[in-house]
Amino acid sequence: MNQIRTVNTESRGVRWTLMALAFAFLFFFLGLPLLSVFAEAFRQGFGPYWQALAEPETLAAIWLTVFVALAVLPLNILFGVATAWAVAKFEFSGKSLLTTLLDLPFAVSPVVAGLLFILIFGRQGWFGPWLAAHDIKIIFALPGMIIATMFITVPYIARELIPLMQSQGKDEEEAAVSLGASGWQMFWRVSLPNIKWGLLYGVILSNARAMGEFGAVSVVSGHIRGETNTLPLHVEILYNEYNSVGAFAAASVLALLALVTLVAKTFVEWRMQKETDMLNAVLPPEKTTATN
Repeated sequence: MNQIRTVNTESRGVRWTLMALAFAFLFFFLGLPLLSVFAEAFRQGFGPYWQALAEPETLAAIWLTVFVALAVLPLNILFGVATAWAVAKFEFSGKSLLTTLLDLPFAVSPVVAGLLFILIFGRQGWFGPWLAAHDIKIIFALPGMIIATMFITVPYIARELIPLMQSQGKDEEEAAVSLGASGWQMFWRVSLPNIKWGLLYGVILSNARAMGEFGAVSVVSGHIRGETNTLPLHVEILYNEYNSVGAFAAASVLALLALVTLVAKTFVEWRMQKETDMLNAVLPPEKTTATN
């Protein structure tokens, strides 16, 4: 007789209790604050809400937030793909050091990172006199904000691609090379199609982190209204000035961007799971032995 291994499952009461606790936690710590943002933003009606968003400083903060996120994205993609490729496909001395340094932005506080950039590029910093002599301004200007944002967001794409590339192995790349494909042909026709959804997933996470960054950007921006204030910094300034409608209206834009990011993230996860299921469906089933 075949031995059938049964999977122990919890009772229905335990499962419903765990689900209720999870949904309650999500509602009180995620859903309720999100609803309160929109409730406060529209408390005085749509007119004051749109007027607050139409303020020149608010519009400048929104466009600056989008611009900084788009400016760091190509650099993050280039660095992330190159790093993941090197770590997953090759063996070299210093590989463990590279992976350790990749986690540095996760370990260092964003405020500390901003202070480090001031120490390097500030007026009294290591390169400050040279930058001042050549009339190059990094700190309290757009370049410093881009550098700080890139430092904070640089690990996301690489960290998403490394396990994906390692799980895929090197068989397909080696087969392409054996058939005469060049390095670029192998990358564009073999490697990139295999990692496209993982790359898009990392891009979404990196972009969301860039738009919501506060600590490092706050240190290096100088808080110049209409020039170096991103949307998170603008929300803080309006709230400190007791402009609740303007602060929550700007915060609602960040909340909408977060919701769009969540929808995009869910779609990418669904496509990745769908492709995985399709791949598993075409693979031959594993042979199992029955024990009598």
